[in-house]
Amino acid sequence: MTTQSSSLKTSVGVDTKKKSRPYMLDIKRDRYLYLLVLPGVLFFIIFKYLPMWGIVIAFQDYSPYAGVWKSEWVGLEHFVRFFSNPDFYLLFRNTMVISLLNLLFFFPLPIVLSLLLNEVNNQFFKRIIQSIVYLPHFLSWVIIVGISFLLLSQSNGIVNMMIESLGFHKYDFLTNTDTFWGMLVAQNIWKETGWGTIIILAAITGVDTQLYEAAKIDGANRWLQAWHVTLPGIRSVILVLLILRLGHIMDVGFEQVFLMNNGAVAKYADVFETYVYRNGIQSGQFSYSTAVGLFKSVVGLALVVLANKMAKRIGEEGVY
Repeated sequence: MTTQSSSLKTSVGVDTKKKSRPYMLDIKRDRYLYLLVLPGVLFFIIFKYLPMWGIVIAFQDYSPYAGVWKSEWVGLEHFVRFFSNPDFYLLFRNTMVISLLNLLFFFPLPIVLSLLLNEVNNQFFKRIIQSIVYLPHFLSWVIIVGISFLLLSQSNGIVNMMIESLGFHKYDFLTNTDTFWGMLVAQNIWKETGWGTIIILAAITGVDTQLYEAAKIDGANRWLQAWHVTLPGIRSVILVLLILRLGHIMDVGFEQVFLMNNGAVAKYADVFETYVYRNGIQSGQFSYSTAVGLFKSVVGLALVVLANKMAKRIGEEGVY
């Protein structure tokens, strides 16, 4: 029995060494790659994961003087106050409408633009077009909103001056509640559509060229090739981007909405992010604003999990 137990321990030890040794050898062999990844990993740990413990103040009556450990615990009081607030339905409506409009009109445009750019054979012309559509991404929202005011101002805006010169009445773009949401979506399209093509174009380069040759043999023109070869080839990438976009469904962009907001459109421009700014930064209600932010995060997480399950049911890998 002693001999058998010792041999068993020896075999277990050998198996453990066999399993751990290749792992350590892989780390040693790829140590420079791990070193290259280390700054990114540290960034997410320090700035993304460690601050998550701060959500505990959503369940406290947090005071900066008392600190997290000595602040009074109030449980779900802030959440009850938030959901019972009459402003909740207004905030939820504005946020969801703006997000859904972006999802409906903005999300497909990088895909369409990528398909069109992929059909351009002249590489010099293609690079020029890409540079032009990429450029607005690098402009801040302050500049974008400033350009919008210069173009659309009712008093001396360039667009209204052109409308007036044609004999029509000036149109109130900036303070019109009927066009405010559409204007936000249009700004977002102009600023980010070109930048969104980067991932799609990279995915298109991974489509097997033999599929295009087979489609040509079958008599498919360029449009049919894009519909039956390119789009199915990048479907998994599109689904991943859609899932990630759903995770930000409650985020509509604080800077853009805050800068475009004015008294005439206040009821249509008040979203969760501006609400958190007013209550958290301006009023100092840190616990209450943290509860609002936590609600947004939970909704985004739930949508990601649900969308990921649906993607797997139709045969895609999803995000995880």
